[in-house]
Amino acid sequence: MSYICSVGTSIPKHNISQEEVKELVQNVFSYTNREVKRLLPVFDHARIENRQFVVDKTWFEEEHTFAEKNNIYQENAIHYSLEAIDDCLQNEHFLTNSIPYEAVDLIIYVSSSGLSTPTIDAFLLNERPFREDVQRMPLWGLGCAGGAIGLSRAHDWVKAHPEKTALVICCEFCGVTFQKGDHRKSNLVGTALFGDGVSAALLVGKESPYLANKRQAVPKVIGISSRTKRDSTDVMGWNVTNHGLEVIFSKSIPSLVESFWKEHVEHFFQQFQMEKEAIYAYLAHPGGIKVLQAMEDVLQAEKEKLKHSYNVLRNHGNMSSVTVLYVLKEWMKEAIKPKEKVILSALGPGFSSEILLMEWSE
Repeated sequence: MSYICSVGTSIPKHNISQEEVKELVQNVFSYTNREVKRLLPVFDHARIENRQFVVDKTWFEEEHTFAEKNNIYQENAIHYSLEAIDDCLQNEHFLTNSIPYEAVDLIIYVSSSGLSTPTIDAFLLNERPFREDVQRMPLWGLGCAGGAIGLSRAHDWVKAHPEKTALVICCEFCGVTFQKGDHRKSNLVGTALFGDGVSAALLVGKESPYLANKRQAVPKVIGISSRTKRDSTDVMGWNVTNHGLEVIFSKSIPSLVESFWKEHVEHFFQQFQMEKEAIYAYLAHPGGIKVLQAMEDVLQAEKEKLKHSYNVLRNHGNMSSVTVLYVLKEWMKEAIKPKEKVILSALGPGFSSEILLMEWSE
């Protein structure tokens, strides 16, 4: 088994309210009064109050080349990833003693909103005393499902190496992918929904000496499941253009929750011979308010069991792969009793679904 002993986050410094973004978009796109009435309510319906970005709001008013955007991604990815790692390995809320950087055996770096070769994890080795023989597993292109998939791959690896530790880092700067000249509805929806953020999680094997550093009961991963729908590559993702990464975001996603995801989660319950009533909480990636509401309907669960997904969406927006670790961190800050079971899930490009079953453990 693998134990998630700590989660760290890093919040970009530019906080922009949803009202400010709405105003900015209206000015940038020069909408007519008729278009304002037809299109801008998407910002109110998103149920987001604030988001954070690595650039200030005046940046969105100008055109930027793909190279400019990617340079911003690379520079900030190093800075904010280090903050999230430090918060994870030195988090006094979760750990009795800090985990030394030298104790990390595997780094999984998850991102989809910028490009770097070598990948960002290689740059991080120059900034902190990780070992030179640390293993690296960069994962690119998994979008919103990346956080959950990163945890699954770390679980697989730690399960095979129970004396070792794995660090999962998720870094997304969706803001710098903004396309000023793209007036499509999908770009508007993305602008109303996506934010920037970085998160990190430490997974420890059952034979690792660092398991003793956990301060309280923590989630133990006991089962994972992946599913990808055929012929659904046009549901979400990026179009790569001369101006950068152009969002693909289909309106069919909530309906896919009610069909494809419903089938997956029901099969998951059968696989582990569980009833929905046995689940203490759902740590769902908040892809959007409609996606969360569709999940709630499928699960027939009270809103309280998804409360931190709603809270993170309201306070930070959808930060793609990063977001589910923000949700996990909030649940870990609560005094959840040992033996309580939770489900962590996320949906992403492909169209794909990742589900993890976790049990709080002493």
